[in-house]
Amino acid sequence: MAYSLKIIIASTRPGRKGPSIAAWVHEVSKKNEFFDIEMLDLAAINLPFLDEPEHPRLQKYTKEHTKQWSEMINGADAFIIVTCEYNFGYPAALKNALDFLYNEWNNKPVGFVSYGGVAAGTRSVQQLKQIVTALNMMPIAASVNIPFFTKHIDEAGKFTGDETLTKSLNGMLAELEKWTAALQPLRTK
Repeated sequence: MAYSLKIIIASTRPGRKGPSIAAWVHEVSKKNEFFDIEMLDLAAINLPFLDEPEHPRLQKYTKEHTKQWSEMINGADAFIIVTCEYNFGYPAALKNALDFLYNEWNNKPVGFVSYGGVAAGTRSVQQLKQIVTALNMMPIAASVNIPFFTKHIDEAGKFTGDETLTKSLNGMLAELEKWTAALQPLRTK
């Protein structure tokens, strides 16, 4: 049985590099037969700022965009969030996307691929771990942190991870496998 893994591209800014990094994550991840993989680009999904009148726990969605987002997330068993770091924090679009839902995130593991300068987006991930825990998700310890990420992007805009980054990603995928299977009984209740 293959589990559903959603790779979420967090940055929505024009000129962003997240899609290039996410494409590399997808390419490496699809070699893993444990997961069926789908990319979710928050720029393409284009959620407005949270505009639902009821608390997400109630799942009384009134907007079509929320119902579609709910369906995308509800169908997942695990996530990889590909995120940059803005001013020592996470992108607002990602926080908004997380806040739209509650039950759909529950009992699902999440791994992080972060990128940036010398800090490699790690401060963003540390903050996100608190948030996803409040959504009853399991943030795994293994992660991929890419410092000075632009050195891995060629003139055509393609990101290529080196041996160390690829090894880190495969290690994170192995941890996601374990947690996805372990949390399955909780997701089926």
